[in-house]
Amino acid sequence: MKKIVFTLLTVSILMTSCNTEVNPFSISKHNIGLLTDSTQVKDLEAIFAKDSIVKKIAGDEFLGNVNDILIFEKGGKKLLELSPTEALDSTATIGTIKVLDSRYKTETGITTLSTFGDIKVKHKISSIENTLRNVVILVNENNTFFTISKEELPGELRFDMSKKIEAANIPDTAKIKYFMVGW
Repeated sequence: MKKIVFTLLTVSILMTSCNTEVNPFSISKHNIGLLTDSTQVKDLEAIFAKDSIVKKIAGDEFLGNVNDILIFEKGGKKLLELSPTEALDSTATIGTIKVLDSRYKTETGITTLSTFGDIKVKHKISSIENTLRNVVILVNENNTFFTISKEELPGELRFDMSKKIEAANIPDTAKIKYFMVGW
């Protein structure tokens, strides 16, 4: 308990001494709003005090699966899906974050309302992965990868997972389904 109070006090002092307010919807390489790459699961209640936190317990923790934590606004809109580095460990940090709400914006201005054309213009694409239902675009600059539904692709690319998908195959108007930040 003392560690939580000390951590919150330190964060509060840093935030007020800088005299700048942290945008709760900004995404950078090491933070998403008040979440950082060193945020522990036990700190989520304080960070999302005005929101609802749902911890899924799948029952297969002994197999090494991590239980996701869902963050909802009080009105019920899903904001984020957090995956801790360890299941059922309150001291575990957050490993990956699935961004679902369109208000979250990267430093380059990408949101879930952006398109593949926006990604191409603002990022250098390192690789494109072909999965069963989606195409995953990995970028070089940060720990972010974007997911686009195969429904956005031409028909000949939707059903064959063995086909190599190039940037030229994806329409610039293809919408982002969601994106993830990994720490």
